[in-house]
Amino acid sequence: MSTDLEDPDPPRSRRTWLVLTVVGVLAAAAIVRLVILPMIQQSGTNGGPPTTAAKPSPPPATVAPPATAPPSAPAPAAASREARPRKKAEAPAAPAAPAAPTTGELHIDSDVPGAMVFLDRQYLGTTPVTARNVPPGSHHLNLTAEGYDGYSEPIEVAAGPADVMIRFKEIRLNETVAVVHKHAMGSCEGRLVADSQGVRYETTNRDDAFSIRFADIETFEVDYLKKNLRIKKRGGKAYNFTTRAENADPLFVFHQRVDKVRQQLMGAK
Repeated sequence: MSTDLEDPDPPRSRRTWLVLTVVGVLAAAAIVRLVILPMIQQSGTNGGPPTTAAKPSPPPATVAPPATAPPSAPAPAAASREARPRKKAEAPAAPAAPAAPTTGELHIDSDVPGAMVFLDRQYLGTTPVTARNVPPGSHHLNLTAEGYDGYSEPIEVAAGPADVMIRFKEIRLNETVAVVHKHAMGSCEGRLVADSQGVRYETTNRDDAFSIRFADIETFEVDYLKKNLRIKKRGGKAYNFTTRAENADPLFVFHQRVDKVRQQLMGAK
């Protein structure tokens, strides 16, 4: 038998198979590119075996938003880690107290303006006047005003300011003298005290003590040579006093000062 009868068209058959092979390769490449390669990439991304494509899920149901709770205060930070204790505010320092005065300051005035003032025989000026830096203790104050009796009295000065008011227009009397009251028989000791109200005799013997107003005094006289001061109550008893001093000077000074004021008071009435 001849060869032409067994393969009447061999070239055509080879072309057909060649075409089919190329188509198959292209199809396989397309499958690898479109299916297998994305699956491999998805598997590498998720770190697990490839998964089938999920069906599209239905749209989520609408849910009302929860009620908004009021913001809560932030929790305090731990004091040991973050919060530092606030330092207590220091109170301002109190101002230093002024030093206590060590000397006296006398503000001297009088009811007669312009009276001359002397302290311990040193002229200070006319009233009103201030004596500064006066050492504490006993001092002697003198004031003179024209037409009035002079003022002369001891004064005690303390540290710090003090007001001294001298009244010339007031009748002042404060005299005291130690005496011996002479009785008809015997005697007793005491003191005579005179003020603007009158004269009184003070003694430990209460039966001999007495008080007489100036208006009730009938006799008020002193005998310097006999060292005797006589006081007689108007229409009443007479009293005789002496002194243990060497002379009658204490009785004389007491009588002079008291009688002057007594005359002023009696004349004013």
